[in-house]
Amino acid sequence: MLEAAPGIEYVVKTGLKGDDLRNALTEHDGAILRSGAKLTADVLTGNRRLKAIVRAGVGTDNIDKPAATRAGIVVMNTPAGNTLSTAEHAIALMLALSRNIAPAYQSLIEGRWDRGKFMGSQVAGKTLGVVGLGRIGLAVAARAQGLEMRILGYDPFMTQERAKDLGIELVTAVDQMLPSVDYLTVHTPLTDETRNLFDMPQLELIKPGARLVNCARGGIYNEQALVAGLESGKLAGVALDVYGEEPCTDSPLFGMPGVVCTPHLGASTEEAQTSVAIEAVELLTAFLMTGAIRHAVNVTPLDPKTLESLRGYLDVAYRLGRLAAGLQPSGLASCQILYRGEIAGRDTKLLTSAFSVGLLEGVLDEPVNLVNAEMMLHDRGIQLVEQCNSDMGAFRASMAVELVAGETKRTVAGTLFGKEMPRLVAVDDQRLEAYLDGLMLVFHHRDRPGIIGAVGTTLGEHGVNIAQMAVGRSTPGGEAVGVLNLDGEPSAAALAAVEALEHVTSATVVNLPKAGELPAWLAG
Repeated sequence: MLEAAPGIEYVVKTGLKGDDLRNALTEHDGAILRSGAKLTADVLTGNRRLKAIVRAGVGTDNIDKPAATRAGIVVMNTPAGNTLSTAEHAIALMLALSRNIAPAYQSLIEGRWDRGKFMGSQVAGKTLGVVGLGRIGLAVAARAQGLEMRILGYDPFMTQERAKDLGIELVTAVDQMLPSVDYLTVHTPLTDETRNLFDMPQLELIKPGARLVNCARGGIYNEQALVAGLESGKLAGVALDVYGEEPCTDSPLFGMPGVVCTPHLGASTEEAQTSVAIEAVELLTAFLMTGAIRHAVNVTPLDPKTLESLRGYLDVAYRLGRLAAGLQPSGLASCQILYRGEIAGRDTKLLTSAFSVGLLEGVLDEPVNLVNAEMMLHDRGIQLVEQCNSDMGAFRASMAVELVAGETKRTVAGTLFGKEMPRLVAVDDQRLEAYLDGLMLVFHHRDRPGIIGAVGTTLGEHGVNIAQMAVGRSTPGGEAVGVLNLDGEPSAAALAAVEALEHVTSATVVNLPKAGELPAWLAG
């Protein structure tokens, strides 16, 4: 394919390290690599020629993306190429668990014929829970449906309508599906939200005899909870292809009855490796010849003038997206963004992309950036609408977002004070002025004397200090909202205590970047 590409000259260089790798990268416009090459900051910094790097595969941990971004290098990956192979591996592990394939074969190797010892369980008619309905999760669901399984699914950015079309019963929380599933498989990134997604509390909830599969990322299942579940008999089986630390050759799970593990083989098929190689060539040649960018995991540097003029509002948009994701974590159907004042005549498309990045970041099983965020929303059936109004309203410029999930509507609005001070100015039509950064506790309540003091006292009793406070209401004695910026994250007990206060109707903690902390694509 490279040979046939018009205007493209190429060389193959493998095994390069250090200065040899650095020098080779300075002599070319593009690079394609697999996992073996490590493009660290020291080999990328100062490179003024290289324009694009394509990873033939999904993971880009072997590329220093901030360094590439600062050098103006687009980094792309090939997320579709290994979808089918990884999905097939998850199904293979599920079937291996169900029919005791590995121990049965081992018994034959050892000269035993133990038919009675390896009684299995058919998957037809059973319920499979799928956490994460991206490319791989949906591919697993489709194959499981072919095995006549019932599918429960969780994805915070999948609509009920889209799930119904796919034959998936959508739930609003992972814990909701656990009492019903015979099998559980996860297909999400490893983030603060998904780390230890299955832990001791979930072990108490899950249906007795369930079997768990993980071909996504190590750390999503708590290993100690898996061991405890197997030892107690609550879990019938565990199958892992990924681990918290790799390579992994020592785990308390290895050798336990009901366990089958593989050394990260999800994408290890000839077809997947060929597919990602073909896709990598297509991506790089298209970029070099036409400038087209697909599957970018960082962002092409913005025009300096545009970046400088919009940087503050891009930060506001991004933070509002993060806040919206925290306040409306599942079932989202549509987002409507209203730009008012002087930003209504600017590049609102870029602002909408920044909001979309914040909304989706850390949730999906693939990287999100300004290039692909809106497309990912549309792929999940979420409608995104922009409106512009040049009238200033209460501020020189502002943006308001309305989120619709079923019968529920939520609104958040933000603006910029000065050049770099994002502020939250409304929540659910209640006006206020709050810092849009760090740990935020948003609580709705009825406007009654003593509520704010009671919340502060409750947090103090749990060792949580309040840094800033803002309160908004429409009418005295009516519905109100409070926003507290906290110095430390409240425990589950602290949050429950706040929610238990009389007149408090809800309390949600959202973790935003610290003041002045910008995402890599905006910091340049």
